[in-house]
Amino acid sequence: MAFSESAAKQLEELTTEHAIHALDRSLVAGSVDPEIGEPLPGDSARPELRHYTDEIEAVRVLYFVTALRTVVVVACIEA
Repeated sequence: MAFSESAAKQLEELTTEHAIHALDRSLVAGSVDPEIGEPLPGDSARPELRHYTDEIEAVRVLYFVTALRTVVVVACIEA
């Protein structure tokens, strides 16, 4: 798993244990099954931008999967 510059900055700004735990759950889900998320509507870019929402933790992760199956996190959004 790798992080875009903006996602890495978001990670640095997390300060609460709850926020770190919530994001961690979502990242683990995406790393175990990169296809767990859904393609963003209207996005035709390659690699396809996807999103995964953990309803329990109220976190949404935007990412894409490279040809080598590496997950690149673009942004993490806490609801």
